[in-house]
Amino acid sequence: MTITIEERAAIEVRAEGRKLTGYAALYNTEARIADFSETISPGAFDTSLAESRDILALVDHDRTKVLGRTKAGTLRLSSDTRGLKFEIDLPNTTVANDVLANVRNMGGCSFGFSVDKENWQGERRTLQSVTLHEVSVVSAWPAYDGTSVSARARQQRTAAQRRIALLEMEAQ
Repeated sequence: MTITIEERAAIEVRAEGRKLTGYAALYNTEARIADFSETISPGAFDTSLAESRDILALVDHDRTKVLGRTKAGTLRLSSDTRGLKFEIDLPNTTVANDVLANVRNMGGCSFGFSVDKENWQGERRTLQSVTLHEVSVVSAWPAYDGTSVSARARQQRTAAQRRIALLEMEAQ
């Protein structure tokens, strides 16, 4: 079984001493992803957070650039009315020092996830429940502004498959 991990971004990160804080995802905020729009429902991360999974804090989704992790207590995540909030206690490493020194120039934040429950209405997707794998500080362009994530974010559907999905939603 192959699990597709998608990435999305938000644009808020702050440094307080050797701690980074911000929002990796914002609820009810529409983003354009390739040929569709997407929003995240409040509570979409609740199951992942309750499962006490080992979620990583990374730089640019790179698993070799670990800034923190939930199992070590160096990454703390919570969901509030605004979105998925994070707090990272940065280690004294070259990677973390570079992020801290360059925080004002960073592109924002992002998160890697796989979809558990989603709702499609035409070309609009609402993420209702996701499995969170990681949060990332991104150095250049957050995922919402474009590129590689759009190729993996949605399975291509034929016109007939889209029509069937719409009919199924109308029947509910």
